[in-house]
Amino acid sequence: MFIESIRMSLENIMANKLRSFLTTLGILIGVTAIISLITVMEGAINEVNERFDAMGSGKLLVQVPGTALKRGLNDNDLSILNQIENIKGISPSVTTMTSAQRNRVVQDNVRIEGRNDVYFRFTQDLINLGRELNILDMDGHSNVCIIDEELIDILFLGENPVGQTMILGGKEYMIVGTTNSDTVSLFGVMAAFSGMSTKGTVTVPYRNALRMTSNSRINAMEIYMTDDEVADEVIESLEIALNEIFNYRERSFNILNLDSLNETLKSMRNMMKTLLVGIASISMLVGGIGIMNMMLVTVSERTKEIGLKKAVGAEPMIIQLQFLFEAIVLSVIGGLLGTAVGLLISFVVSVMIDMKFTVSFSAILLGVGFSALVGILFGWSPARQASMLNPIDALRTE
Repeated sequence: MFIESIRMSLENIMANKLRSFLTTLGILIGVTAIISLITVMEGAINEVNERFDAMGSGKLLVQVPGTALKRGLNDNDLSILNQIENIKGISPSVTTMTSAQRNRVVQDNVRIEGRNDVYFRFTQDLINLGRELNILDMDGHSNVCIIDEELIDILFLGENPVGQTMILGGKEYMIVGTTNSDTVSLFGVMAAFSGMSTKGTVTVPYRNALRMTSNSRINAMEIYMTDDEVADEVIESLEIALNEIFNYRERSFNILNLDSLNETLKSMRNMMKTLLVGIASISMLVGGIGIMNMMLVTVSERTKEIGLKKAVGAEPMIIQLQFLFEAIVLSVIGGLLGTAVGLLISFVVSVMIDMKFTVSFSAILLGVGFSALVGILFGWSPARQASMLNPIDALRTE
């Protein structure tokens, strides 16, 4: 009898295809929203996390706008900071924009990053071809640079640029190395978030970059620590030293711990996921009401059938399970269709925004599980109503 009830539930769904589809539409939309929104959101946050992980841990980002009397830091200030315990290196970061020229090809909006040898010493897998910038390049008179693949495709397509020259900001530079276009730095990520549009990146010795900005002071740097565990102590020592350098003026510097930023991103991801699930649940609720409405109509239409089953000995529990199973099947069908549509939308969005597509299994389990739960909750009442019908009254119904 139980197997027969399941078979009849499926036959009733197939006999009313349009009504069944419209009933599941609310569930489909809700699950699609859950899958697509969470998948795209997690993909974006994971990509940001991967970028931060690629930059490595154990680093502090220090921005030093300075004061009206002292704008930024000089080399002597860097020497003082370098003597702080548990600091194993400091890499100034100087960023500007200029044009790059080779032969008659000119590319505007090229990003210039000024670095020192410390940056290359503590950052792995940067160079594809050629060499890194070393300490001998840091005298301010060595016009050497490293360019990324994006600029290679513009100025040196099909050629090996190492050993060749190009014009940066009106001066000739020799290319000593190449790097990947997806190589990022803390400051590069911040520039991306600010919406800065660039065409390729060139890394030069930081003193050369300072000349391009007509500035002799350093306003940003990355500090490498001996251990992540000593971050709090290093930050405290940095604050003491920088306060002395800037005469305890407020807002003269800002210290950012990359590991703390990662924890903040994780908290934001969880909060956003909860918010998105809450918004999508509204559609699921509407879909559940639709399932309940259809099941009530179905019970009304099949009153005589129910009365006949009970008259020949069908247990109320079997009848209740038949209608409950029908509601669950409708919900799960909507959940599966919503999952497929949601993943398709997520894939299309990922391709459009040039982001790695990653399937979120937690979102799939949440969507399908939520849809099954909706079927149980909103199908139980009509199913119980069907099981409680008096067989004599049911058979008398016109």
